Amino acid sequence: MTGPLTINRMPRAFDPSLGEDAREMVPDIQAELGELIAGAAGSSPYLKSLVEREKDWLPQALNDPDQALAEVMTAARGLPPDQLKPGLRQAKRRMALLTALADLAGAWPLEKVTGALTDFGALAADVAAKTEIAALIRRGKLPGMGPDDVDSAAGMIILAMGKMGAHELNYSSDIDLIVLFDETRFDPDDFYDARQGMVRATRNFCATLSEKTADGYVFRTDLRLRPDPAVTPVCMAAEAAERYYESLGRTWERAAFIKARACAGDITAGQGFLDALRPFVWRRHLDFAAIQDAHDMRLRIRENKGTGGALTIPGHDMKLGQGGIREIEFFTQTRQLIAGGRDPDLRVRGTVPGLAALAEKGWVPQDVTDKLADHYRAHREVEHRIQMVHDAQTHKVPQSPDGIERIACLMGIDSAELTADLTRRLTEVHELTEGFFAPGSSTPAPTQVAQFDQSVLARWMTYPALRSQRGARIFERLKPELLSRLAKTAQPEEALRALDGFLLGLPAGVQLFSLFEANPHLIDLLVDIVGTSHALAAHLSRNAVVFDAVIGGSFFNDWPGQAVLQAELSDALSEEGDYETQLDFARRWCKEWHFRIGVHHLRGLIDGAEAGQQYAELASAVIAAILPRVADQFAQKHGPAPGRGAAVLGMGSLGAGRINSQSDLDMIVIYDPLDQDMSDGPRPLATRTYYARFTQALITALSVPMSQGRLYEVDMRLRPSGNQGPVATSWASFKSYQQNDAWVWEHLALTRARVVAGEEKLARDIETFRADFLGQQKDIGKVLGEVAEMRARLAAVKIPAGIWDAKNGPGRMMDIELVAETGALLSGVAQRDVHAGLDGAVAAGLLDVAQAQTLKDCYDLCWSVQCAARLLSGKVIEADKIGEGGAAFLCRATGFEQVDQLQAALQESYGTAADIIGCVIKEGENGAQ
Repeated sequence: MTGPLTINRMPRAFDPSLGEDAREMVPDIQAELGELIAGAAGSSPYLKSLVEREKDWLPQALNDPDQALAEVMTAARGLPPDQLKPGLRQAKRRMALLTALADLAGAWPLEKVTGALTDFGALAADVAAKTEIAALIRRGKLPGMGPDDVDSAAGMIILAMGKMGAHELNYSSDIDLIVLFDETRFDPDDFYDARQGMVRATRNFCATLSEKTADGYVFRTDLRLRPDPAVTPVCMAAEAAERYYESLGRTWERAAFIKARACAGDITAGQGFLDALRPFVWRRHLDFAAIQDAHDMRLRIRENKGTGGALTIPGHDMKLGQGGIREIEFFTQTRQLIAGGRDPDLRVRGTVPGLAALAEKGWVPQDVTDKLADHYRAHREVEHRIQMVHDAQTHKVPQSPDGIERIACLMGIDSAELTADLTRRLTEVHELTEGFFAPGSSTPAPTQVAQFDQSVLARWMTYPALRSQRGARIFERLKPELLSRLAKTAQPEEALRALDGFLLGLPAGVQLFSLFEANPHLIDLLVDIVGTSHALAAHLSRNAVVFDAVIGGSFFNDWPGQAVLQAELSDALSEEGDYETQLDFARRWCKEWHFRIGVHHLRGLIDGAEAGQQYAELASAVIAAILPRVADQFAQKHGPAPGRGAAVLGMGSLGAGRINSQSDLDMIVIYDPLDQDMSDGPRPLATRTYYARFTQALITALSVPMSQGRLYEVDMRLRPSGNQGPVATSWASFKSYQQNDAWVWEHLALTRARVVAGEEKLARDIETFRADFLGQQKDIGKVLGEVAEMRARLAAVKIPAGIWDAKNGPGRMMDIELVAETGALLSGVAQRDVHAGLDGAVAAGLLDVAQAQTLKDCYDLCWSVQCAARLLSGKVIEADKIGEGGAAFLCRATGFEQVDQLQAALQESYGTAADIIGCVIKEGENGAQ
């Protein structure tokens, strides 16, 4: 027992005589509870009729309302078929009376009232549906089904939609249902008989709930939210419904499924259907186009229901009218649709919980959430009292003064106070939500577009992104703001040409233009990018959804580090069951972080060295998170990896922890089979074949183009024996090769090697071997001789493409890296970076300290140019073609005032470094001789 109903507020009787009549029907009751009954019945003829019919049950129910509620539900669940209709109607009367009195007394909060009504609705639907299914099974009308299938309703799925799905059922609500059946429960030859039986059962159980008898009705049922209700049966196969939503589903249907819940019938199959529909409801990208769809829907509702016009309280529709319940629901659901695909925490059904989740994630200001939640609860209470009067499914405030006074009486206030409070609340809801839903409603400031090349503006409408009517309409609203911001750049015409190239490469525009319209500050970032970096702008054209990351709020935060990135991606991938979906998600995720690094570099938040490190950490995190997914997928066919498994050894720049925005990934896969010759799986493979195919699967996972593009190009040529050797190398073979057969250049490559993913103990063994091997005494003459030959070959084949090619040629990056690797090899330095290698060259006697510092400075300058150039154009830059924005970035990235100053410094740097390296290698050879 929880005790008698608590009275926190008291309704007044509009007609005291009717209230007194009702009170006299329940004589043996506490005075305060009697006053509650009189106030309720004296203002609501419907509640008076319920008191009259349930007067013997009511005193005990009010003495312990929670217990009474539980008993009503239990009794309804146990009704025999022949008592179903009258029994459910009696249960509904008691539920309606108890929840009304608890609501009017303020004993139960809104959520408990609507939750009780909703739970009873689900129970009633479940009992009625299973009764019909049991009858069909007894008569042999559901092929293959027996008595044991009744508990799961033979695969009938009943989805609660709208307020029923969100546990927000109103006092006199229809229940919106979608009824499906799991066709996989039936033999294909029996499909049509099964469907016919399910359609009959659906019609019958809905009639059980909605028919009015002498005992009343249970719930009016509405099945019109099902796919294409004008032509589809009331119960359709789940697979057919899934096909409909995937191919023809509209935004309003996506919004409806935010609240969808499997409430009755086969709950497991229902949840499976909703899980399959998740990609339809929750889009991977930020879906700002949903704002326009919701706005259009609101306008259609206003037009069809006549709820537009000035705000007046008499006759106002509390659900559909200005500032009403639907405004708050649309506001919440639309923002959930925008961001819920990226953030599962936003996928909540209730309106108030949805607002809270949006505020917690920064999508709605907390004060706005608090106000809308308060108004929502207040609106729902007014709605309930409107419906309590005559049990009518209406949401309109009465037109007459007496009608309004009756509602005020149920609320315990007078009509003037009610009217003033409603006016205030409705007005504030409208003000808080209207701006969000009216894109383009404000008149943009006029922009002088004549300053721009009109031929460029004219051809925009022929571009793919603007060919759809919707895309063109949004862009026309966006264009004044876009041109206004272009006009403020240092070189407007240059910025216009850059934007033109971006728009030309954009395959579609609705989503991106909607994103900019809802977030105008992104236009500045777009203009900055297209006016500076052609490579980043081209990347944006192909991957415009990376702008989603900017909206998340943490885009300009500090770099989180490899461990955090790896954990984030691994956790996200673990939530995806499908392998291809995992790979596509990884591509989208990686592109967003890749874009973030580029923007941070472009805006001077990080320098080239930091960018290089972040690109390398991102790549390492991706490999480490993808590798277990590839292993799991491969093991399903061929069994777990034999022995200890495999490790991925990053080579070159990846191993050294510094790559640029366009770098390939140099890798070696090393495996240790121990003493196992075969895998143990459905299709076992010999160990060598297993790891060779596994490595190919890993390469494919990283490099194959998918709907979200590719992750990285992969280069395996640094493995033992190069392209002539197997793609995966056993641990024993790797050690033997390095100790006995490897060329000096392969030993040099080992100085930069780093395990980036794989079995931990094997990774430790590889690093221990690498450090020990590098620490062994080397033949200086042999090393320097081969280094000299290697340098000559590189000079012959890697001819620099001009002054701005900071990578290839004497005195440039590869040349300095060669000396650093040589120093590391000869001195046994385990660190992988160029600076440490040059210090090793000092320790080995190849360089003096001043020479090493000069080469470090030269290398840092080369890297700054290389990293900036790759971001600007994706290749070696041409200074006269990168534009003013590109030139400014290049100077900022390298610390020079003018491009010609940088060019002169580069020329001098190349010459100085080449002279030092040439002397070092020549003297080293002579000294060795």
